[in-house]
Amino acid sequence: MFEKKILVTGAAGFIGANLVKKLLSTNSNYLIVGLDNLNDYYDTKIKNFRLSEIQSLDSKSSFKFIKSDLCDMQSLLKLFNEYNFDIVVNLAAQAGVRYSIENPDAYIQSNLIGFYNILEACRKYPVEHLVYASSSSVYGGSKKIPFSEDDKVDNPVSLYAATKKCDELLAHCYSKLYNIPTTGLRFFTVYGPAGRPDMAYFSFTNKLVKGEKIKIFNHGDCKRDFTYIDDIVDGIIKIMSKAPKKSDGEDGLPIPPYKIYNIGNNHPKNLIDFVHILGDNLKKFKVLPNNFDIDSHLEFVDMQPGDVPVTYADTSKLEKDFNYKPTTSLEDGLSKFAEWYYSFYIIKKGDK
Repeated sequence: MFEKKILVTGAAGFIGANLVKKLLSTNSNYLIVGLDNLNDYYDTKIKNFRLSEIQSLDSKSSFKFIKSDLCDMQSLLKLFNEYNFDIVVNLAAQAGVRYSIENPDAYIQSNLIGFYNILEACRKYPVEHLVYASSSSVYGGSKKIPFSEDDKVDNPVSLYAATKKCDELLAHCYSKLYNIPTTGLRFFTVYGPAGRPDMAYFSFTNKLVKGEKIKIFNHGDCKRDFTYIDDIVDGIIKIMSKAPKKSDGEDGLPIPPYKIYNIGNNHPKNLIDFVHILGDNLKKFKVLPNNFDIDSHLEFVDMQPGDVPVTYADTSKLEKDFNYKPTTSLEDGLSKFAEWYYSFYIIKKGDK
């Protein structure tokens, strides 16, 4: 009945939920199993909202949600045994640079032990392709821009970045030893409706609505490669369908079927410009009053530990291999976020 059986971990998360929605909207006969532990790192109302949107699209009963944790190896192996997945997309992780300073254990458990469990499950129940989330944070404080997959990334400046680099190394090892096709995706500042509240555009909005000041780190000398969620999902789906090829070397052993790609917008924006575009859209959709003075709510401060001044993706490899090219401007993306924020928070759709 099903062409492909797909496991999406972190299915109630921002990227995971949008990926599932897009897969369900195609005409393909996918069976999608979504796994998430629904932790309270941020407001679970948003996670439940995402799941409700998925369920509203699931007209063919193609989606099955399972509340579970990647750290529970026995439950994970049981799941793999039951479904024999063709493709695994591992998006479950403890995210956030700043939180890794406060609660390092969460990152070790989710990003290292959890990812190891996924690799072991893919070894014991072989899959066609494992796609997993890495991060632009692996580039650390590199001054060479744009960031290229060929750059040396051995000097992380946060524990979060260190765990993501470790995931890439583990994936390479399993690709080499067990011939498991793996593709790691270094995401660059993903944003959009129903995103993560700890991300700048979302937390800035929350503070401005309350009339509080927002901190502009490095005194405004920051740039981010903001990438709209729909562009990210389109890239993931293209990558899912094309696993790295298996082949043997001269020694008769597998050449690791292993790839790493930057997935970003390739157009970094200055943080000050970003804040003004965000403010204009918040006014447009009545999240903020028309006479709201954005500039008076900015507080310029030093760079914080673990953060970096610039993120900038060289996406030429992804463009060459998959014809990937983001199409959503920052103006359009933030407009869609502001419209969603108004419906979810201002008219209290999120409380229903």
